[in-house]
Amino acid sequence: MRFGRYESSDKNNVGTAVTFFLIGLGAGALAALVLAPKTGKQFRRDLKRGYEDAKETLQDWTEEAKDRVRDAKERVRDVAERGVDLAEDLRDSAREKVEPLRRVINRG
Repeated sequence: MRFGRYESSDKNNVGTAVTFFLIGLGAGALAALVLAPKTGKQFRRDLKRGYEDAKETLQDWTEEAKDRVRDAKERVRDVAERGVDLAEDLRDSAREKVEPLRRVINRG
């Protein structure tokens, strides 16, 4: 471990960067709301709007993630089905090639 420099344990720099960016974005937005010269009523209204916007954005991201998972699941299922079909074809082909040898062995 080095001091003074953050290193991700799994070497995923993009995920780490996005995480720190979102943390900084949230902290900056909160600081801007708290330090802005507004009345309490305006501040609460803006805070509520920000919360609702963040909630909607998170819901949109969640739906997009669910769609991507469904697509990936369908792709995996298709690949698995093709693998099963290929295995069955290979098994049938092997049986066709082995059957004459089996007959010869059983005769002798």
